[in-house]
Amino acid sequence: MADDILVDARWLDPPEPMERAMDAIGRREPGQRIRMLLHREPIPLYGMLKQFGLRHRTTPIEDGCYEILIDDAPDGMP
Repeated sequence: MADDILVDARWLDPPEPMERAMDAIGRREPGQRIRMLLHREPIPLYGMLKQFGLRHRTTPIEDGCYEILIDDAPDGMP
């Protein structure tokens, strides 16, 4: 499996974080995970991920930002 795609979008103004996320989704290989770092929780992104058959796990990190791990949703699960 290929390494994670890192999208460090901390402190970028909209719409750049969303654009970078969409670019990473377009570049990812089957089974490859995206690790996104962002200074706020990207709630609008979550619905888009579901439409693409992807899931996310969001975790606050030490610097006050968020780490969003994006990967394939298991069959039948968002």
